[in-house]
Amino acid sequence: MDEQELVRQIQEGDEMAFAEIVKIYKNRIVNYLYQLTGDYQKAVELSQETFMRVFFKANKYKPIAPFSSWIYTIALNLARTEIRRAQKVSMVYLDDLQNIHKSGAFVSNPADSGLSRNLRQALNSLHPRYKIPVVLKDMEGFSLEEIAQVMKRPIGTIKARINRGRNYLKKALEGAMRDKSEAPKNEES
Repeated sequence: MDEQELVRQIQEGDEMAFAEIVKIYKNRIVNYLYQLTGDYQKAVELSQETFMRVFFKANKYKPIAPFSSWIYTIALNLARTEIRRAQKVSMVYLDDLQNIHKSGAFVSNPADSGLSRNLRQALNSLHPRYKIPVVLKDMEGFSLEEIAQVMKRPIGTIKARINRGRNYLKKALEGAMRDKSEAPKNEES
């Protein structure tokens, strides 16, 4: 069924149509939010909030743009709010950090390859003005026009931000590779 028709049905209160939209977008929205926040649990929470807003604010959707632009805009706005909130509350007490480490609650993931870890770190270090368009373009497959609609910026600005974001990622990954190759190796005597 066409997404526009599903939205029309959601606007009439059809929960089955809503379930279909969730089925179509759930994994994509969680993945997108994870790329933005770097926290899987937070991404799941924000995706649930995104879908709640889709259901309760469906009447505000106007079919002048693709539905995907509307839902990604909702997710982006929630992620931005969360990132701003987290930056204000990012103070951790040293005693708490030591207690977490002693309890074994923090364990590195041995299955996580260095490349994916370096890429995630590089992505998380990007300013959101570059990170969001790069994630939408390269990971979510959005067109430049769709990204421009989601971010409410001109296409030229989006192109420039994607280019700069990719360059920043490239430099960060090259730096990580250089650091790895220059690291002293443990040799047995």
